Amino acid sequence: MCACHAEVRTLTLHEAVDLALKQNPDVVLARLDERKAEQAVRIARDPFVPKVVAGSGLAYSSGFPMSIEGATPSIVQARAIADVFNRPQSYRVAAAREDRRGAAIDTLKRQDEIVCRTAELFLDAERARKVAEASRREIESLTSVLETVRARVAEGRELPIEARKAELNVARAKYRAGALEAGQETAETSLAALLGFEPGERVRPAAGERPPAAVPPTADAAVDAALSASKEVRSLESKLLAKGLEVRSQRAGRLPSLDLVAQYALLAKYNNYEKFFRTFQRNNGQLGISVQIPLWNSPGFAAAASQAEIEAAQLRTQIRSTRNRIAADTRRAYGDMQQAEAGLEVARLDLDVTREQVSVLLAQMQEGRVTLSQVEGTRVAETDKWIALYDASATLEKARLAVLRLAGGLEAALR
Repeated sequence: MCACHAEVRTLTLHEAVDLALKQNPDVVLARLDERKAEQAVRIARDPFVPKVVAGSGLAYSSGFPMSIEGATPSIVQARAIADVFNRPQSYRVAAAREDRRGAAIDTLKRQDEIVCRTAELFLDAERARKVAEASRREIESLTSVLETVRARVAEGRELPIEARKAELNVARAKYRAGALEAGQETAETSLAALLGFEPGERVRPAAGERPPAAVPPTADAAVDAALSASKEVRSLESKLLAKGLEVRSQRAGRLPSLDLVAQYALLAKYNNYEKFFRTFQRNNGQLGISVQIPLWNSPGFAAAASQAEIEAAQLRTQIRSTRNRIAADTRRAYGDMQQAEAGLEVARLDLDVTREQVSVLLAQMQEGRVTLSQVEGTRVAETDKWIALYDASATLEKARLAVLRLAGGLEAALR
């Protein structure tokens, strides 16, 4: 019952792509990962940001005023500390920034995937609508034939079996139309789900012609564009840079580090300071540098650096393999597009020939040289040729989208 009353939204391909980029769940999740990477940079930079802590260390002293957890008993205490020179942490900050850049590239990559998937489902839904409409026109034509045949049978000009054949043709067309309409509903529901609409809603492609998307003129040009624009390669290169910074961070563990330290304390007189020290001052401050020099690092540092170097080597190998795969996929996609262009031309010519045959048979029927059933048999074949043309047209558009996606111009072409 809910499906019967589900809202049907009519959208153009441009509008569908815009909605997918705004509210598709996978795109939203990718953008959230990008925001997490931005916060990771702030976390990595945190040691270089001064931290100020204030409190109190009030205590009653009997005898010598001892420290409380390393701090002199005081009315007010304040302490600030920040890294000044820490090469391992500096490399971690740089790696976090590179991870943020990689997350942004991954978001763009996910957007390309969703745009391509949206366009494919849109074409599927559009093809399903056209095929269903052709099937309904076929039913109307066959129903008209049935009425004519029944009239001729009543006049004694046709055998009753001809009416039964015409009824069978109408029943077959209705059965076929029901299956095609179910396919149309499935395609429109799948498109709505991809665009982030509520379950049960449908998106119907708006009627109208679109100019063909411009693709690179040659396969070599498509390969060059694909290799230079590949977000997959850029993402792997970003991971490689981040891994290199991780190696440098591990290697820098043997370098000294410097921290800026500042502290202040307001002391109380009742803590016996004046009894044990020559001079007493209530306000006390300190500013200095804390230097830490590693004298010996455990083997774990070298092992971690070696492990990161191995992972970097794996990434370099993966980059080479990915570039080879992209080049092969692009050439294959370009060949498929050229084959789809030839297939569309064949389907168009086949339809033209069938339509001419229908015109010839209609003229011959007027002369009494052919029967109505022969004409309608050719009309059914014409419907099949229309469906073949719709299939060939959708196949060609999908092939162009595949080339554009690899060449990096898909989103610009559809928006």
